[in-house]
Amino acid sequence: MDEHESQVMPVAPVAAVVELLGRDGRVAVVQRVTQWPARIGRSPACDIVLDDAHLAAEHAELQLAPDGAVRLKLLDSRNGGSIAGKRLAAGDEAALPAGGAFQLAGCALRLRTSADVLAPEQLLIVQPTRHWALLPLLLLSMLFFQWLDRWSASDPDARWIDYASPLLAPLALVLGWAGLWSLASQLFQHRFPFATHLRRVLLVIVALQVLEWLLPAVAYAFSWPRLLVLESLAEPVAGAALVAWHARLVWPGARRTLNIGITALLLLGLGLQVGKRQEQQYVFGPPYLASLPPPALRVAKPQPAEALIESLKPLQAELARQARKDNEDLDGDE
Repeated sequence: MDEHESQVMPVAPVAAVVELLGRDGRVAVVQRVTQWPARIGRSPACDIVLDDAHLAAEHAELQLAPDGAVRLKLLDSRNGGSIAGKRLAAGDEAALPAGGAFQLAGCALRLRTSADVLAPEQLLIVQPTRHWALLPLLLLSMLFFQWLDRWSASDPDARWIDYASPLLAPLALVLGWAGLWSLASQLFQHRFPFATHLRRVLLVIVALQVLEWLLPAVAYAFSWPRLLVLESLAEPVAGAALVAWHARLVWPGARRTLNIGITALLLLGLGLQVGKRQEQQYVFGPPYLASLPPPALRVAKPQPAEALIESLKPLQAELARQARKDNEDLDGDE
């Protein structure tokens, strides 16, 4: 008799836990299974106690079969449960599928045992420690360039209050941008890395501001007006890179999908920009400089006036054609 009983004795796993999953699929609560069968419900007498008003005092029971499989049996309850989408009412029972997922009322649960294969350990990405002065330095740099732009476009007798809006509005926009991305990180990653998001947006903005002042100076110094096309391309490219950079913190698992989507939108925007430039008769930047830096920055040798006149000759045929078209339209209107 004893030998027969030993043959049908259930083979219990060394250890088992029941996990309560949140809406995002993350584990919210873990409770160890200390004995079989294990009852689940709101009653303190249960082995797995869950605080959910939609559960009965003793809602369900996990039973260990002789072959080591675990079965779920629904006890007397109004809301029942389900396994793999199959509805279970009071008195029903079914074997747990691979992975141990099951539903009791509105609770998503999962049984994990020591016999289950664990997922490989994930690499912990530790953000490098930044110097404490980097963030204030970036903020001051952004405000300095904003002030410089305002100063260069204002009258010498402008009041200090005239600088308030150009300085405070971009600052509020940057802080709000970093705050929204930090809220997204809190929602999906359960952390609020405001300083990291703020640092990233400031790095991109300051780089664009430096490029805005540097490109005209280099183009003027070496007589490369076509270099200014980089200025118009820098904003959409930097914007797309910034969004992808922020998204790496919020959705690290969907990095490839996000990069593909952002790149597709960037190419579409650049295509529309090229089409607009073709209507303006230039694609690779304007053929002239709208503003001239100080002459001391000039490195290229000056060209004689004859060279300018010679470079304008290709425009003669186009101007003549446009003049004939205008005259024909005028005659038609008369």
